[in-house]
Amino acid sequence: MPLYEHVFLACQDISAQQVEGLLQTFRSLLEENGGKVGKTEYWGLKTLAYRIKKNRKAHYTLMDIDAPHEAVAELERQMGLSTDIIRFLTIKVDEHEEGPSAMMRRSDRDDRDGRGDRRGPRRDHAPREARPSTPAPEKKAEAEEKPAASEEKTGGEEKS
Repeated sequence: MPLYEHVFLACQDISAQQVEGLLQTFRSLLEENGGKVGKTEYWGLKTLAYRIKKNRKAHYTLMDIDAPHEAVAELERQMGLSTDIIRFLTIKVDEHEEGPSAMMRRSDRDDRDGRGDRRGPRRDHAPREARPSTPAPEKKAEAEEKPAASEEKTGGEEKS
C-alpha cells in the first residue's frame, strides 16, 4: 500500500482533547477502509502565517498513513465536511521518517547561546577603521539663510 504523511489544522476554538478525539475518529475511518495509521504527533496550538477562515491560530497534527488511495480520499472528504478542520495536506512519500519529525526536533535548536553563534562579521562591508571618512556637509549655513528670506516676506505683509 502507498505511504502518506497527512497534516491537518484544527480550529483554535476547540481544546487539545477534542483534537485527540478528531484524530481517533480519522484513525478509525482509515482502519475501516483497509488502512492503518503509524506515528501521530500533536504539534500544538501555533500562530498561522495569515488568517484562515477568521482564525489566527490552529492546532497542528501529523499522521503517518499506510492506506489505499480510496481510504485517503474518504479521509480528505470527511475533513472537508468537518467544521473543526481549517486545512489539511496529504503527501505521498517513499518511506516514513523514523523518530520525531522536524517540528518536534525544532526545540533542540533553542539550547544554543543565542544569535552570536549563528552570525559572523558582515562580509560586504570593510571594518569601520578601514572605511574612508567623508566630511559632513555644511548645513548650518543653509539653515541660517532661510530665516532671513522668510523675514523679508513677513515684513511686507505687516504694512496694512
